[in-house]
Amino acid sequence: MDQQLFNLARKPAMEELLGTGDPAKVNAVGTIATSIFIVGWAVGGLFFGILGDKIGRAKTMLLTILVYSLFTGLSAFSIGVWDFAFYRFLTGLGVGGEFAVGVALVAEVMPDHARARALGWLQALSAVGNMTAAMIAIGLGSIADTGISRWRIMFLIGTLPALLAIVIRMRLKEPERWQATAGLAPGDGDGGEPASADSSGAPVAQKLGSLSELFGDRRWRRNTIVGMLLAFSGVVGLWGIGFFSFDLIRDVFSETAVAMAAEQGLTEAPTAEFHRRLADGTVRMVSDKAEIPAEPEQGVEYVVASSEELALNSFLRRHPDVKPFVDAKLTQWTGYVSLVQNAGAFFGIYAFALVTVRIGRKPTFFLTFLLAMAATAFTFLFLGRIAGFWDVYWMIPIMGFCQIALFGGYAIYFPELFPTRLRSTGTSFCYNVGRLVAAAGPLALGMLVLLYDGYTAIDPSLPLRYAGVTMCAAFVIGLLALPFAPETKDQPLPE
Repeated sequence: MDQQLFNLARKPAMEELLGTGDPAKVNAVGTIATSIFIVGWAVGGLFFGILGDKIGRAKTMLLTILVYSLFTGLSAFSIGVWDFAFYRFLTGLGVGGEFAVGVALVAEVMPDHARARALGWLQALSAVGNMTAAMIAIGLGSIADTGISRWRIMFLIGTLPALLAIVIRMRLKEPERWQATAGLAPGDGDGGEPASADSSGAPVAQKLGSLSELFGDRRWRRNTIVGMLLAFSGVVGLWGIGFFSFDLIRDVFSETAVAMAAEQGLTEAPTAEFHRRLADGTVRMVSDKAEIPAEPEQGVEYVVASSEELALNSFLRRHPDVKPFVDAKLTQWTGYVSLVQNAGAFFGIYAFALVTVRIGRKPTFFLTFLLAMAATAFTFLFLGRIAGFWDVYWMIPIMGFCQIALFGGYAIYFPELFPTRLRSTGTSFCYNVGRLVAAAGPLALGMLVLLYDGYTAIDPSLPLRYAGVTMCAAFVIGLLALPFAPETKDQPLPE
């Protein structure tokens, strides 16, 4: 849920904290904040992944939930871009650790014949958390303005998962497979320490979460590198492209929201700042000259050209009388986008689990990478151009189905690559080192947006559209890694 709250809140948070609605600047800084969050996610995943092998799955999961809940709440109190980014980094520490520990725990308690479906369900249910975040955004967009920014309220609500820590502390036990590897008797996983030596006299603790073994053993090293490449491809595809569909929606449909505000009479008396901007530049029409209103400040289709071009709609969006309406409408619409995207994700993840049981892990990954690349490029090119806002209800679910199905594959496949003593560590390395490298994805998207900025005069959404399509090349990396990946279908967990 936290990651989706961040994606939904990112653009309005950047606009408020930067004090500007300039799309290029907001998008560029937003990509930096996203990359910092991803780096935190990767660092936390590596740390807590190793910790999960050393002290146990349940204890580590408790810590990760407390960490990300605390710093999600603190994000609501940000006063600038950089303290916001710092809180997101710390939030990422907890979010990153939870994945590796969670999938390792489920993989170890399920029998071989049911493991893939169980892990598929685990990842599919993460889409339910994302859909909850979407419904929060829709709900906040529907209520009257409270005087507190809606994005801040989102992050305050994001502290609620901390309540899960109580349940975990009381009910969740360590898997017997991990207890046996750690040298604990069944049932001792809550408070005991690993035995100091195994039957051969070698210290057991050194075998748990050992990086030297992970990279020293040829088999585990190959599996780790392949897993990292697969994760890199999918993470860039989702975090460097897919989740910026929320920003694309705001770019594509912000004019629509402003027009709706004007239709409802939410215009304002001309201000001194408004007249200053008119006086400093020249005003030109982008529609028929016959439609020029008697008072220029009544128009919503003028462009003011001064030291930098300022769309009148952008000015109206920042004005106190109009901005609450537009913000509420855009927040509500991005909530709809998130809801349908994650509905698609739910079915995509579960479909991956069903298909991979029948045809194997590698063929399923191959098909999914191809579909994700095609669906993402199509959505970024044509969203809003075929059926207006109705495009959201079929393009976004298809993109979510294809993109996020890959993460169902990661949840199933990565735990199958490593033995119990390295399962949390290896899974974490695959997912989070891949994520650490993939943190460059949003930065690359931001640079591409600036590179394509010359197309803004034609259509403000074109830079982000073209940048998203260019970034789809990331999916090719996953395809190139597949020939080196082992097939784990119908195989027991390695030991």
